[in-house]
Amino acid sequence: MIDLLELHKYFIGRHLRPGDVAVDFTMGNGHDTEFLSKTVGKCGHVYAFDIQEQAVASTARRLREAGCPENYTLIHDSHQYVKNYVKTPFRAGMFNLGWLPGGDKSITTLRESTMPAVEAAVDLMDRDAILNIAVYPGHAEGDAEGRMLCDYLSGVSRHKICATQVKILNSPTSPYFIVIETKP
Repeated sequence: MIDLLELHKYFIGRHLRPGDVAVDFTMGNGHDTEFLSKTVGKCGHVYAFDIQEQAVASTARRLREAGCPENYTLIHDSHQYVKNYVKTPFRAGMFNLGWLPGGDKSITTLRESTMPAVEAAVDLMDRDAILNIAVYPGHAEGDAEGRMLCDYLSGVSRHKICATQVKILNSPTSPYFIVIETKP
């Protein structure tokens, strides 16, 4: 069976190279931040966002323990404010919507911050860049976020981006992801 998380990383790996800039819009426990840090290497840089101090601390610990190069900036703020921190185009970005694994499930990403974050992310994408958004429709807000993003992205010119949805058809509440790519 297809492992959606591995597929997620496969798509990122087709665009992201050592020395590039990447953004983890929802750092959580730092798994994606670690992947991005190791991929861009010492000469690259990763910006990672989360609103929960627990996520920032967990990610910092993970990056140290994994031996990641000190090529990252961990930001305790909402991803909707990405343009306050990231001033250059990025080659790869990742959103993992929902809640912090092992954390308080009442604290989730919300449409009112996710939408401006995704719009800003699309604006900040470099040429030949990718943005992956993991959506979790198994709870009401996650389902609403996914529908909102699909509506928005279906209206963006295909001459600006290519937006693709990767979904398990016979499991409607399973996570899926959206891949957004810019032209080389």
